[in-house]
Amino acid sequence: MAKAACEAGASAIRCNSVVDVQAIQGIVDLPIIGLDKIDYYDSDIYITPTIKEMRGIAATGAEVVACDVTGMKRPHNEKLADIVATMREEYPDTLLMADTASLANVKEANDLGFDIVGTTMYGYTPDTTGKNVADNDFEYLKKVIELSDAPVVVEGKIDSPAKVKRALELGCYSVVVGSIITRPQLIAKPFVEATKGF
Repeated sequence: MAKAACEAGASAIRCNSVVDVQAIQGIVDLPIIGLDKIDYYDSDIYITPTIKEMRGIAATGAEVVACDVTGMKRPHNEKLADIVATMREEYPDTLLMADTASLANVKEANDLGFDIVGTTMYGYTPDTTGKNVADNDFEYLKKVIELSDAPVVVEGKIDSPAKVKRALELGCYSVVVGSIITRPQLIAKPFVEATKGF
C-alpha cells in the first residue's frame, strides 16, 4: 500500500506500529507520520497512548509522531503535558501531531505546542459520534483552521478527490486519505452489493 501510494504521488505516509514504520522506511523515501495503536484496560485512548509508544515510534526516525489529544484519561494516569515535555527533551527534532476531536482539543494542542493538528478523531469519540469533518462544506474544519496555531491536517472519512481538493482550498496544510484507499474490502463492497439479485 505504501509503495502504491508513493507511485501515485503521495507526499507522505501515515502508518501504524513500529514494525510497519520500519518496513515502510525500507520501501519508500517519504516522510512518515507514525503512530502505535495500543489498547489499555484503564483508558479509551489507543493512538500512541503512553510515553512508551511515543518513544517507540520516535526511535524509528519517523519524522512525525501522532498521538491522541482528545482530553480523555490516559493509561496509567499519564499526563499529556508530561509526555510532550519528555518528547521535546529526548527527541527535539521529531514533530508531534495532535489527533483531535473538538475545538477544545485544538486549544489544548495549542497550549502544549504541538507542531501539527489533525482532525483525526472527529466523529470517533463519544461526543462526536456520527459527525463527519466534510459535513456542511467542512464547517468544522474551517473552525479548526481558524483556531489552530499549527498547520492543520484534515483526516477522517475523506473518501473522494473532491473532498481532498476542497479541504486544501480552505487552507488545511495536507490531507490524510485512509480507509478508502487502504481497505480493499471497502472498495469491493459496492461492486458486490450491486450484484445481489442476479
